Amino acid sequence: MALSPQWLDELRARITLSAVIGRTTRLIKAGHEFKACCPFHNEKSPSFYVNDAKGFYHCFGCGAHGDAIRWLTDQRGMAFMDAVKDLAAEAGLEVPAPDPRAAQRAEQAAGLHDVLSAAQDWYRAQLDTPEGAKARQYLASRRFDAHTMERFGFGFAPSGRQALKTALARFPEAMLIEAGLRIAVDDKEPYDRFRDRLTMPIHDARGRVIGFAARILDADKKDAPKYINSPDTPLFDKGRTLFNMHRAGPASRSAGRIVVVEGQMDVIALAAAGIAEAVAPMGTALTERQLEMLWRLVATPILCFDGDAAGQRAAMRAATRALPMLRPAHSLRIVRLPAGMDPDDLIKRDGVASLEALLAKPIGLIDLIWEHERDAHTLATPEDKAGLKARLMAHVDTIADRDIQALYRRELTERFSAFAFPRREQREWQPGRRSGAPVPQRDAGQTRRLRAAVGGGARDALALAIIAGLLRFPGELSRHADTLSQSGLTDPRLAVLLDAVDSGEALETAHLVTILASRGMAPPTPEDYGALRFGFLLDGQSPDQARGELAQAIGLLVERPALDAALADATARLERDFSEGAYAEQQRLLKRKLAFDARLRQMASARAAASDEAAPK
Repeated sequence: MALSPQWLDELRARITLSAVIGRTTRLIKAGHEFKACCPFHNEKSPSFYVNDAKGFYHCFGCGAHGDAIRWLTDQRGMAFMDAVKDLAAEAGLEVPAPDPRAAQRAEQAAGLHDVLSAAQDWYRAQLDTPEGAKARQYLASRRFDAHTMERFGFGFAPSGRQALKTALARFPEAMLIEAGLRIAVDDKEPYDRFRDRLTMPIHDARGRVIGFAARILDADKKDAPKYINSPDTPLFDKGRTLFNMHRAGPASRSAGRIVVVEGQMDVIALAAAGIAEAVAPMGTALTERQLEMLWRLVATPILCFDGDAAGQRAAMRAATRALPMLRPAHSLRIVRLPAGMDPDDLIKRDGVASLEALLAKPIGLIDLIWEHERDAHTLATPEDKAGLKARLMAHVDTIADRDIQALYRRELTERFSAFAFPRREQREWQPGRRSGAPVPQRDAGQTRRLRAAVGGGARDALALAIIAGLLRFPGELSRHADTLSQSGLTDPRLAVLLDAVDSGEALETAHLVTILASRGMAPPTPEDYGALRFGFLLDGQSPDQARGELAQAIGLLVERPALDAALADATARLERDFSEGAYAEQQRLLKRKLAFDARLRQMASARAAASDEAAPK
């Protein structure tokens, strides 16, 4: 079976090489790579390295080198197609059906690389001709140095409609059209796509030319688009390509960041200023595939779009694309440039240090959503404010990860409440001052009662019910491991379960119960969590519904320590400063805790009632 290079590249891009190799070889983190003692020859010190960003492994001792497919064929002894099918199943890709034309297409694609490489050489040569003078003049106005111009391969497409065809006469007309260099319209004679424009080559991840971007040079042609790119071809897919990715990828590993700007010229301006880790989409909003490409390099790429309205709309489009794809530790950060400026304008006016200062302090994705929706409409009436909340929650509902969705919902709800119902300014309180509210009086037993209200601890009913739920649905342990490890829960049973996840133990109920028993521990029982009859602990629930309710309960568990800590801090502050402001803050947090407990009881009782109604009479 012939598999296209594009399909194989897609397969490699979707696989994390260290995860594949780590199944049989113990890897140790070493900077941006992993290292191990080479599995292909005997050695005592590690010389075998795995690089996820580049997608290959290499041994400096024996020279073993390859990608995920090569690993399975050489180290595991699998046949090539068996290795491909195994990796495709893991990546969620379908292996193409046998197609006798696939080899022909692969050969054709190789031919298109030759065509585009020849076109780049020709465009580059035209830049030095008399007709290319205006292109050289434009580049001089941008103040690009010779190294930048050479590195990015600027060229010039002459104005003649048949100039490229004449220059590349050794290639068939059909190949020039398929490569996107010529345009065929009905029965008319084909003509060159790029004419009287500055050209910039577009490369794939291997540094091969797969298309071109071209900028207009004649300012009088106001009806013509400022920039045009190659059309989609067998080599170039604008939704799967980021300009300058082949250079920015390696640069991002040393910089620890990657910067996404709006256009190709912005990328080049940043590179000329020493910021090499910049990329740009191909004239469209960031796609899901492009976001995945960025997340393979860094966990939180930085969007640095223009400071005009169009740039801010582009940032919001990227945000709405990213929300359904969010996963733990992976998000976007956003830099807001001064109004009406692009990165090049800012660098020329204030120097690269001014841009670096902005890149060092980006806002988060949740901040962008809050500020965009808050400022989108006038908020003069209760209906206006209700509309703001509806828009915020509509964004939250698109998030697929339930933990992240719950955290976004809580954070945006709190911001909305603080905005819609601002606290009144607190005046300095003096004992005996007349006011509309009762004056707080010191009570010798007050501290004990407040501390009792703060209490709860790690072994409260909610925590024990969640541990029981995780034993019932052990597959959820991997999904919620990061959240649970930060929940503040100290029950030793949870620590044992999380250790099982880290150790790669089988996440099966019977196996986990056996591990607990070996440590002298027993699973929580209904007597432990009392009357909190959560749906995920009752029979009759569908597995998906039960898992969803378990995720909600874990969300409540995460919220509890932060609320307890805030209330404890407010109580201690009230003891030190028995003022009206401290009293009001402590009472506000106490009400939030009571509301939290009421929400917990309501959730449990609602599930119990639903279960009782569904039970046979």
